[in-house]
Amino acid sequence: MKTSFLGIRDTLLAKHLPIFSAREFGVLLSLSNRQTLYYLQKGTENGLFIQAKRGMYYLKTDPPSELEIANQLYRPSYLSFEFALAYYNILPDMVYTITSATTKPTREYMVDSKSFRYTTIKLRAYTGYEMKVADHKRFFIADPEKAIVDYLYAVSLGRRALSERLDLSTVDVNKVKIYTKLFASKSLNALVAKVFDK
Repeated sequence: MKTSFLGIRDTLLAKHLPIFSAREFGVLLSLSNRQTLYYLQKGTENGLFIQAKRGMYYLKTDPPSELEIANQLYRPSYLSFEFALAYYNILPDMVYTITSATTKPTREYMVDSKSFRYTTIKLRAYTGYEMKVADHKRFFIADPEKAIVDYLYAVSLGRRALSERLDLSTVDVNKVKIYTKLFASKSLNALVAKVFDK
């Protein structure tokens, strides 16, 4: 096992772990809990690692994209809501918060002055996302129709304000209806009908 910091960096990159938990780090390098803590502390002090949050780190020399950070910072999660809508040009506004769906309690984190917001959705509705690869970066993001339904669900609960600037011209309405049923929400059903029956 390589235990030099250069060897550790090479191992993390070879395993495609741009951001990792303390547990993943220890398992990957076959370290005891004490050794794991030692290497993470030293690596952080020496500028090799950046601590994204307690127990979660990434390589300073090879930082993950914000999209990769979003997926790994709070798991399980996938990019959705306003961020995904902007990604697909459904929402033309500039989005400053990276928004994701999760089955865990709603949370928000700050990493390098960037806000990462996670909104709870029902377990049965935790679907409709895929892995994309861009510039050798891998991330999970909702497909356009799931992103709009997730967003409208949050609006129906009063957690978001409905944008008047949504461009729904490329959205598959049938897929929207399929995803809407997963939430089993009368208020969401009414909002989807209102938005798409304009």
